[in-house]
Amino acid sequence: MNGFAANDGDLVAEGLACRRGERLVFSGLHCVLPAGGALLLTGANGSGKSTLLRLLATLLAPEAGTIAWDGVRIGDDLAAYRARLHYVGHLDAVKPALAVRETLTFWTGLRGVQVSSVDAALATFGLDAIADWPCRWLSAGQKRRLALARLVAAPAALWLLDEPTAALDADGERRLIASIEAHRAAGGRVMMATHQALPLADTQVLALEDFAPATAVPFAFTP
Repeated sequence: MNGFAANDGDLVAEGLACRRGERLVFSGLHCVLPAGGALLLTGANGSGKSTLLRLLATLLAPEAGTIAWDGVRIGDDLAAYRARLHYVGHLDAVKPALAVRETLTFWTGLRGVQVSSVDAALATFGLDAIADWPCRWLSAGQKRRLALARLVAAPAALWLLDEPTAALDADGERRLIASIEAHRAAGGRVMMATHQALPLADTQVLALEDFAPATAVPFAFTP
């Protein structure tokens, strides 16, 4: 796994608010994620865990607030920011016709990473024996392992993980935890939404309920 500079500054979200449709999901949210850090998002269904991850992945725009890395707002160079992150959501984004190895090779090509990293990613998540299987043969747990293997195949400084243990068996969870800790030891950082406690060292916890709006604010639409 590639190393990341330990002094590349903090990722800081300040005063974030996000609206989905007519609903203000959260407001006034603040968090700091340093190099080597892990931030666990907690909260009930609908509290905004997935929304926050999608916002940080630039898949959603905030209603208010700023996101900056080392003091530079991410909007100043979105392409550079996006190149520094991986987002793994609820969907595994696996093409049934491609083989497991082909999927990772395609992903590394998009990221401009040497194909030599594919074998390491396959081994990390226990996919070596099925590397040539078409993805349509995979179980839900195997598809999740493949989605997570992209993290290793094409390293990026920031991992945004939404319920990454979904469908994983005990062995898959152990491999994920080992990968997260290796990533952090190299200076990487992780933000993760999960309902399952994971044995990770020195983690921060962000409770989304703490940023729930006191009252629902209606969305004013002007035609």
